[in-house]
Amino acid sequence: MKKFSWGNFFIGFFILAFTLLCLLPMVLTFMVSITDETTIMRDGYSFFPKKISFYAYELMFRDGSSVIRSYIISIAVTVVGTLSAVVITGLAAYTLSNKNVKYRNALGMYFFIPMVFGAGIVPWYLICNMLHLRNNIFALIVPSLLFSTFNMFLARNFMSSLPDSLRESATIDGANDIVIALKIYFPLTVPALATIGLFYGLGYWNDWWNAIMLVDNEKLYPIQYLLLQLKSQISMLKDLQYLSGATSMTVPSESIKMATAIVTIGPIVLLYPFLQKYYVKGLVVGSVKG
Repeated sequence: MKKFSWGNFFIGFFILAFTLLCLLPMVLTFMVSITDETTIMRDGYSFFPKKISFYAYELMFRDGSSVIRSYIISIAVTVVGTLSAVVITGLAAYTLSNKNVKYRNALGMYFFIPMVFGAGIVPWYLICNMLHLRNNIFALIVPSLLFSTFNMFLARNFMSSLPDSLRESATIDGANDIVIALKIYFPLTVPALATIGLFYGLGYWNDWWNAIMLVDNEKLYPIQYLLLQLKSQISMLKDLQYLSGATSMTVPSESIKMATAIVTIGPIVLLYPFLQKYYVKGLVVGSVKG
């Protein structure tokens, strides 16, 4: 049995209090999402609403098949896009960390330039049209598939810290660069790859820009764009109600915002705790194999 320590007690108490403070905004968001709109207008946001109403969720799931279909599309796009982007980024990082590659510094500068200068929306849109990225599932994946230069440099710096003897030993044993990258460098770079994978996953899950620019088919709408449209429709109804002076029905503009936040952040919040173990596992694997 461990001896009681006031220091450990205060540390644990501080961590618990900080955790509860972090959870309070999410709890408040959920409580507001199930609060009657009239009550919100009268009393404001509250952890203990006087009148419960699920009307905001009823509006969102009124056409349940659309929401479920959009969820499936978003999940598929996030999984496929994240895995593909991590592999492409990792291979590019391995190339730039390989001291045997000629002009790798010049190539790194070539990748760095887009971080400072951007061509704009019009060339991006024209290239997407040339690649026939219109009204298909690839329009939601490919435009964001080109790796982030910041993520690539993050992975490259991590790989550069690995000893060159790993690559030299594998080369002597007859392994090519693809085998070395996938079977040696990638396992040892799990912490960096997991980090950039989280960045890519959040980007794909929260993306609605590609749907606005490249998708007109309602059956291909991701969940973020579908809920964005719903919020716009609710706002328009509220404006029309205000202009017409109608008071027979209260449009749930505030509660629908909070319900939208709950629905969209749910998968990410549930997934994030499981990603932490990959950080720890990657550190352990890297320390053992390194």
